[in-house]
Amino acid sequence: MPRETGRKVIAQNKRARHEYFIEDTYEAGLVLTGTEVKSLREGRANLTDGFAAVENDEAWLYNVHIPEYTQGTWTNHSAKRKRKMLLHRKEIGKIYATLREKGLTLVPLALYFKDGRAKIEIGIGRGKKDYDKRQTLREKQDNRDMSRAMSNAVRRKGGR
Repeated sequence: MPRETGRKVIAQNKRARHEYFIEDTYEAGLVLTGTEVKSLREGRANLTDGFAAVENDEAWLYNVHIPEYTQGTWTNHSAKRKRKMLLHRKEIGKIYATLREKGLTLVPLALYFKDGRAKIEIGIGRGKKDYDKRQTLREKQDNRDMSRAMSNAVRRKGGR
């Protein structure tokens, strides 16, 4: 059987990019049980309430909802258990040092399979104020309007 290659996204946390300024991102492996992997292969996961923390020189992922596997038996996992993230010791130290700053948090951004292995992208985020969120939405809308106007201008020019 050929091995999987490439990146297959399972879940993304779009709300995190809306709520936080993401300053730095890291890719981490996850310690999962068999039924969690099978549930992820079905494309079922939710990152919206999730967060991460460093405790005792280990990185942990909290409140990420991976629903129970439908064909699972008594070996099934609990949906919101804490999961260990696999990072290098230097990365954990760097993350811990930056998280001691006030207002920074570690949020999951994406959950995906990379070459057949479950990975999570985590980001160090600084919380946005309400006016920052409005500014971001305004910029996004302006860019959308600008690209729409450009495509309409190109379409009109090509039709003559």
